[in-house]
Parts: sequence; structure tokens; C-alpha cells
Amino acid sequence: MLKLISATPSPYARKVRIVLAEKEIPFELITEIPWDSTTATPQHDPLEKLPILILEDGSSVYESHYILEYIEAKFPGKMPMLSEDVDERLFAKKVEVVADGMCDALVLRFFEKQRAEGAQSPEWQARQMRKIDGGFKALAEWVGDKEFIVGGKFGLADVAAGSVCGCVDVRFSEHAWRTNYPNLARYIDKLGERKSFKDTVPVGQNIKNKIV
Repeated sequence: MLKLISATPSPYARKVRIVLAEKEIPFELITEIPWDSTTATPQHDPLEKLPILILEDGSSVYESHYILEYIEAKFPGKMPMLSEDVDERLFAKKVEVVADGMCDALVLRFFEKQRAEGAQSPEWQARQMRKIDGGFKALAEWVGDKEFIVGGKFGLADVAAGSVCGCVDVRFSEHAWRTNYPNLARYIDKLGERKSFKDTVPVGQNIKNKIV
């Protein structure tokens, strides 16, 4: 059986968990805090990042976008996450790039907020928020009034968009994206009704070790 090393609040790991659930691929979920000294991530990923997919032969696949490419290639008969149309596939990848970029900015802002009060950089935090807000604007425009972003079918773009919005709701609940983009909020709430989303709602973790 496949094993997935995941962190509960991670939008990157959530993408993989959702896709595995939608494709009905059985796997064992291993929850870790990658910043703790006891983490096993260095044993499976030279970059020490989550998520990590451990294959049946013990080898590993890492980086969420590559894991999803691997799953799509190895399990082609199970609910495809990408369209066969080239333009639709590329558009879905574009949405994922923006969603992942938002996640990167969220992580950087989170790290910055871990610094001592006087050591934090307001300019750095503002730069990350511009990226996040720009991403929300793009997602809202792409969603419009549609049920799914690409080709009228649930797929990778929806997984990526739903994961980053869920992360913001947990880590930065004060953000007014739902007020600013009500169409995006309706779309995300509709996605949230899917079992794969209900079963993977992000939850914060208590980080014990110093990370900055």
C-alpha cells in the first residue's frame, strides 16, 4: 500500500490527499510535524519537505505537483484530474501554479510572524500579502459563476484552488477574501461538500521546535 507523509495544515499535502481519495486509491496516512527534531522527512526527501509519497517498494516521490503528476501517470484509469484537451490541461496547470504560489507566500508570511516582534519586516509581510491577494483576484476571475474551473468537470484546478483557500481559512482567518470575492466563496463552499474535502479539512499543529 502507498504511504503519504503529511502535515495536517499543509495545503500541498491536502492536494495529494484529495486526489488519492477522489481516485479511490488506498493509502496509509502518516502525520508529521516536519519542523520537529524527530521528523522522518530527511530519510525520504533530500529537501526535507512534505508531502512525501512512499511507494510500495520503499522509494519516494516528493513535491506536491510532481506527486500529482506521478499519480496521474501511474493511475490513468481512475478519475482523471486533467483533461485530454491540451489547452484545458495547460490552463489547469496555470491555476495550480497560482494556487501553489499563494501557498508559498502564506508559508513565508507564517515564518516571518514567528520572529520576535522587533525583528519582523512589515515590508516583507506586505509583499507576501500582495501575492496572496493577487492570487485571490485571479482565482475569482477564473471561477466566475462556474461550478468547476476547467471544462465543466472537477479536476486539478479545483483541488489546487480549494486547498489554498482552505489553508487561508485556517492560518489567516482574519483575511476578508470571502467578503471581497463572494463568487469564489460560494464555489469553495460547494467544493467543501465533497467527501474528499470534508475528510481533509486542515487543522493547525503545535510546532515545538524553533524554526526561525
